[in-house]
Amino acid sequence: MAAHNVRFDLGFLKSEYRRIGQTLTQKVLCTVKLSRTLYPQHHRHSLNAIMERHQLTTEMRHRAMGDVELMIGFVNAAEEELGFEKLQTTAQQLLKQASVPIGVDPALLEDLPEGPGVYFFYGENDCLLYVGKSINIRERVMSHFTSDHASSKEMQLSQQLKRVDWIETAGELGALLLESRLVKERLPIYNRQLRRERQLCTWQINQDANAVPLVKLVNQDEITPESMDDLFGTFKSKKQAVEALRSIATEHQLCQKLLGLESGKGACFASQIKRCNGACCGKEEKVIHHLKLKQALVKHRLKAWPYATKIGVREHNNFSNLTDIHVFDQWCHLGTVNNEADLETLMQTRTVFAFDLDSYKLLLKMLAKPNIELIKLQTN
Repeated sequence: MAAHNVRFDLGFLKSEYRRIGQTLTQKVLCTVKLSRTLYPQHHRHSLNAIMERHQLTTEMRHRAMGDVELMIGFVNAAEEELGFEKLQTTAQQLLKQASVPIGVDPALLEDLPEGPGVYFFYGENDCLLYVGKSINIRERVMSHFTSDHASSKEMQLSQQLKRVDWIETAGELGALLLESRLVKERLPIYNRQLRRERQLCTWQINQDANAVPLVKLVNQDEITPESMDDLFGTFKSKKQAVEALRSIATEHQLCQKLLGLESGKGACFASQIKRCNGACCGKEEKVIHHLKLKQALVKHRLKAWPYATKIGVREHNNFSNLTDIHVFDQWCHLGTVNNEADLETLMQTRTVFAFDLDSYKLLLKMLAKPNIELIKLQTN
């Protein structure tokens, strides 16, 4: 079966089949997706846009046979422009049939939404196997079930899966935040990366240019809002942090002895081979060396909270009509609300600072987007 925006037509057909007690299982090819894949340089893929692009005409627009003839014209034009092999390969990729795992009722997947959110895979005894997120839950869930599993993990998930559940969100940020929180709270078996307990560390510069060492390692639970401007980098271990600092010292000819990376008396080894300018033995002023250290680390600096208040990031989904407001303070995600009462409660809640790298990175990336809807929340 092929159609333009095929899920719209398929929904009616499946509904009718269910009404008579049957299940329609049909491979489908969406010509909207075909157009997007074949012509990614174009932004519009409506039937009108395709007609204009390929100079197609019909006297029966919006009638069944007229639209069918337009689609035939589009396929013929694509074959002439791109070649039969390209057209066939693309269509075959889009037609890959998702094989629903044994033990999962296909009817339960019919209600999977096509918007953003988080989905859950459960195994025997309702054991949580995996938590994932996507801007299109249906598309992402079904991609787990393709016949050519991309990895052994996908195959194992498919074999163990018994039930699928999901939570819709208004936008991508909500899905990312929810996934991060739920993985940490519920520790799904297959979310090894996000669920891994890590005690991050970061480098803090001593403001005294004569101090030795000039930097110290600060653990994640020692980070405070006031110290953020003097913290540089986030590392999974002390070893990783030391290796990064050593590399920076070599690149910028900094003294590894003054940084605390080398012990002993006298000049450091790097100065003897002309890879340190000699701050450790009086050849370079320590104030100058201190400024060079700050300059070398500046691109790794953690960003201080740029607002005087808590903020809300509003996401709205026109299709589902869901609206979420994600409330943050000092880079901490305080919660997500969708009504005024809950928002008022969060606004009055005292922030207990606990640095979370995932929330920090997600919000930092979101704030860089030009179309973000930001709300500065003033408390009474």
